[in-house]
Amino acid sequence: MKKKAVCCQKGSFFLGCWSFATLLWLAHPLFAQVYSFETKHLRLIYSDQNHGYLAPHVASCFENALEYHRRLFNYVPLEKIVIIMNDSTDYGRADVNTAPWNHLRLGLEPFDYVYGTAPTYERMNWIMHQELAHLAAMDKSMGFDKFTRKLFRGKVDVSAESPLSIFYSLLTNPRLYAPRWYNEGMAVFLKTWMAGGFDRALNGHDEMLFRAMVRDGVFSDDLVELEAKGATFDFQSGNLVYLYGTRFLSYLTYAYEPEKILQWLNRAETIDSRLASTQFEQVYNVSLENEWSQWISWERKWQQANLDSIRLRPITPDRKVITTTLGAGSRAYYDTARLKLYLAIFPPGHLAQIAAVDLKNGKVEKLCGLPTPAPYYVASVAYDASTSTLFYTADNRQGWRDIWSVNVETGKTKSLLKDCRIGDLVLHPIDKSLWGMRHHDGLSSLVRLPPPYNNWQNVITLDYGKDIYDLDISPDGATLIAAYAETNGRQQLIKMAIAKLLEGEIAFETFYEFGSNAPGNFIFSQDGKCLYGTSYHSGVSNVYRYDFATKEMAAITNAETGFFRPAPISQDSLFVYRFTTKGFVPVVISAQPLASVKAIKYLGQAIVEKHSNVKNLMAGQPSDINIDSLVTYEGEYHLVKNIKLASAYPLIENYKGFDACGLRFNFQDPLARHALDFTVSYALQWNPSSDQGVSYTLPANERFHLNAKYRRRPWSVKASYNRADFYDFFSPTKTSLKGFALDVEYEKLLLHEAPRSLSYTVKLAGYRGLDRLPDYPNVFISFDKLLTAGASLNYKNLRQSLGAVEEDQGSAWHLNFRGHYVDAKFFPQFYAGYDYGLPLPIKHSSLWLRCSAGYALGGPGKSSRYFFRRELGETFANFYFLDPEEPFANFYFGGFGNNFLDHREIRRYRTRNSFPGAELNEIAGKNYGKLLLEWTLPPRRFESLRRYCRWVRPSLFATGILTNFDNAQPRRKLMSVGFQVDAKIPLIKSTFSMGYAAALEKHQPPDVEFMVSLRVLE
Repeated sequence: MKKKAVCCQKGSFFLGCWSFATLLWLAHPLFAQVYSFETKHLRLIYSDQNHGYLAPHVASCFENALEYHRRLFNYVPLEKIVIIMNDSTDYGRADVNTAPWNHLRLGLEPFDYVYGTAPTYERMNWIMHQELAHLAAMDKSMGFDKFTRKLFRGKVDVSAESPLSIFYSLLTNPRLYAPRWYNEGMAVFLKTWMAGGFDRALNGHDEMLFRAMVRDGVFSDDLVELEAKGATFDFQSGNLVYLYGTRFLSYLTYAYEPEKILQWLNRAETIDSRLASTQFEQVYNVSLENEWSQWISWERKWQQANLDSIRLRPITPDRKVITTTLGAGSRAYYDTARLKLYLAIFPPGHLAQIAAVDLKNGKVEKLCGLPTPAPYYVASVAYDASTSTLFYTADNRQGWRDIWSVNVETGKTKSLLKDCRIGDLVLHPIDKSLWGMRHHDGLSSLVRLPPPYNNWQNVITLDYGKDIYDLDISPDGATLIAAYAETNGRQQLIKMAIAKLLEGEIAFETFYEFGSNAPGNFIFSQDGKCLYGTSYHSGVSNVYRYDFATKEMAAITNAETGFFRPAPISQDSLFVYRFTTKGFVPVVISAQPLASVKAIKYLGQAIVEKHSNVKNLMAGQPSDINIDSLVTYEGEYHLVKNIKLASAYPLIENYKGFDACGLRFNFQDPLARHALDFTVSYALQWNPSSDQGVSYTLPANERFHLNAKYRRRPWSVKASYNRADFYDFFSPTKTSLKGFALDVEYEKLLLHEAPRSLSYTVKLAGYRGLDRLPDYPNVFISFDKLLTAGASLNYKNLRQSLGAVEEDQGSAWHLNFRGHYVDAKFFPQFYAGYDYGLPLPIKHSSLWLRCSAGYALGGPGKSSRYFFRRELGETFANFYFLDPEEPFANFYFGGFGNNFLDHREIRRYRTRNSFPGAELNEIAGKNYGKLLLEWTLPPRRFESLRRYCRWVRPSLFATGILTNFDNAQPRRKLMSVGFQVDAKIPLIKSTFSMGYAAALEKHQPPDVEFMVSLRVLE
């Protein structure tokens, strides 16, 4: 016995050491190296030393923009503004937040210039122009919000677990909740004039959009319904807030004067500036709604005048290729042998795809799916007619791009290069190599991919800030042409000799200067003697032809809205996209030059002519900043040392029907890598609303409540004592839990190639003082100590069509293990699920099959022992076969699972534990099989209600379940049929749901359930 005890002690010691070493290895990301570049008001963070070269330049742009807003708005941040540089995507991006701290995420790469949607001057400069305008507007505090920031120890960030945080956040940071069109519009408006007119307030793309909306009769009359309408605008979805906001501010500047705009945008002590609408009325002496209506009337007249001006010349006739719109579209390639066009499309109501368009009959044939389309251009494509191969890029929206190919005859796809970050593809017609642009570490490189396209060669790397895009190669393979963007905003068409490039000579010739009007998608004619492309040269995106012999640029179209992406299909015909508010319409036009086209008038230019003092809004240059004199620290950044209190505020919770009052404390590091939240509360000793109408007291050991959560991906640690919850005020699903609980979870992403993802989760939890099962609030237990371990493997491959409200096609599965250890017994359970969705011919409607099954080991009345032999010695574990009456042995089902007020998943009838119609946790079994068939109907959008409701979407479902299939006595067979209707409420960013279901069981009367729920903080 003594020898065995010693062996056990040694085994425990080595096992403990191994476990500790494993924990340290897993925890290594907690201490990953991070670098910081700091000034008095800036903390610039990056995790890759290769990005350090950009830190001084980004800091100079930041200090230049901050000085501008200090002069303009008297804005001085009270805390360091944290900027996190990353290289996670192939195109640049930026977003900003002011709660709990000022925080900006910054993508390093060049932006996408497609269709003139982004300015082309130095990108870090214009990012800081825009994002610091956001910060100055949202972070500046006055009067009462200064007081509340001190009271709550900072700006309160909204937490779904504590919905009262919405109220506190509004008190401490009111301008964060200004209408999105206001926040985005003011930033873009200011950014335009800070750069001297280089942006969307003086931009052909935005003029085209409003001109098309007025012509097509889809211009919004109502200020309140703007947010609701944004989701229905097809491939421009989400862009309307920028458009309307910038345009409205431009109108105000034109109609009044720039000084009025600045008075409105600048919060001041002398006026009530908490709400943007109130401040507007005090500045302009008119309500915001009335002035908005005035602008709508004015805009219609302005755009009608532009349309009349365009129509002074004959409008270019076109012939539709297909009867419907393509939505967004890529460059198209014409196959003269098959008389087909090959391209990538993202049609409204459908999934993105690589498609073939037959010019003989207008038929659109899907060649293969495209899971990750980009906005506007969908994907970069290139075509080799000799092998019937179309090359295309994947992961276009997020992550790093891949290159794939598809055979246009067979539809067979092939992965060529993963995470190569290459786009702007074009095929060399002679040696069949692919050429493209690669974005990496903030730099643009011209690369070449020789057959079989499994590696790439760097040809040239441009200096930071310069970019080449929209490539094409001449039919003889001798010349490469491209658009070239410089940091000063100049746009040029350049050509390079490919032979010299391959010899390492970096030289190009500018053969046409576009100034600030970007050249769009210029490509060679079939004989190589000229180029076809587009430009907003006249204010309208028309097709132009450049003749190499005469060196002249001539317009060949006069469009009401705009033409894009020309592709020659013969000597005298071009395929082009015609812009409409619902997407691009593919058409064929004549390639003959026109004598002239009539220019339209830009609103931005009219502002300059009427109010020349708008030029005073120009910002200085980052080069004027002596950044070396401002640096206060440069070196490693320690995440853990910088964790501090972000906010603290009072709360109310519910515990078993008892009201509890307390405080919530939020700790966080400025990068949001570490977060620690905990609440403490104390419950009232009596409950006046007991079922018997008589109040009763809460035991003394259950009056104090503590709940803490620490998050640092991939780790999550939760601890509680007598856990209370706000949402328990709104039954039926309770989460209050008596006693101590400690939960440690580790989640790891194994695969992330959108839309596919594979992850696993490992979880260990311990409980003491329990009176019910933690996951099943209606199941009471006799043991008060419980140890639970679990693991899951989850896979998703789900896709969403354009205009859908959720994924409407694909599959997902999960494998799970969970074991309860209680009273020296172990109760293991295994369960799995599989979902498959099939789109129906009706747009945004699909049919889903959702399966789930689970099994707990063994049968009743017996026990068995299994042996595990390890290198550290023998370890014994008891696996007791399960008694179906034992609560730890069962799975439990019942109810919709939604609370009246909720923050969890809306459609909980899809979850494993749900069974609508039955009581919560009413159905039990040590094994089960469950099948759900669901029909999701198309969302309905009502024009008359869209200011209150964005969409309404019904779902019908039928569920069947069989429990204890190996034991007839406790076996149950049930069926549930029902529906759920969800309505999106844009003004409060919530979803209201109603449901009804009936649970049916043989020889039993039906059980019915009505469900009403409001999900907040989506």
